[in-house]
Amino acid sequence: MKRFLALAMALLLAGEARAQGNVPLVADLSSHLVAITTGFSGTDVLLFGATDGAGDIAVVVRGPSQNEVIRRKGRVGPVWINTDEVTFRDAPSYYRVASSRPLDEFAPQTLLSRYQIGIDNLRINTLADTTLEPEEVADFRKAFVRLKTDSNLYDQGLGAVNFMSNRLFRTELHFPSNVPTGTYLVEVYLFRDGDVTSAEIVPLNISQIGASADIFDFAHNLAPLYGLVSILLAASAGWVASIAFRRT
Repeated sequence: MKRFLALAMALLLAGEARAQGNVPLVADLSSHLVAITTGFSGTDVLLFGATDGAGDIAVVVRGPSQNEVIRRKGRVGPVWINTDEVTFRDAPSYYRVASSRPLDEFAPQTLLSRYQIGIDNLRINTLADTTLEPEEVADFRKAFVRLKTDSNLYDQGLGAVNFMSNRLFRTELHFPSNVPTGTYLVEVYLFRDGDVTSAEIVPLNISQIGASADIFDFAHNLAPLYGLVSILLAASAGWVASIAFRRT
């Protein structure tokens, strides 16, 4: 069913592109909203599109940027404590790459670096006040990427872009249950003869809805009151449990 849907949508896009003139690349998503509810366990979003001829496709999904702090423990006397830390500035909270072939088979390294396609090409900068040596910062960067990968928030090469014909393509974009909320950018690049001949950016919004959204907003916007309510609820639960055990 999804394959048929992707084919129909891609054909529609291709028809619109021909009507508008010679457009090298058109792309879209099966949904522009991922709604996180209480029972959200992750989801897949279908990306589909069409080109005006042969070529290779690379897809990059970037989540909202945020500062990330990575700490390293060291032994001080008999105890282990955090001794060093690095703050990475404006790092993507989510990053995923899919392509029609391995990137190094159709894209030169200069272009991959320019468009930040591939985890190794991400420009993740540290705050200016760090006192660590570049080699140490590189180790922290590896740890940061490893933690993101282990959390299924960073991935490269897991998803493949499949051509259904010489011009129509599709791929599944996976978003795990712990995906951050916010506005995502889905970047689609068309490569020919070692160059980017066309690109398309499709927005995607991931947001919480329903009761989970209300609780999230309450906890973040009214944190002191949320903490007080939590304490009262915990105390009430303990009091009710003590009465129940007393009666038995």
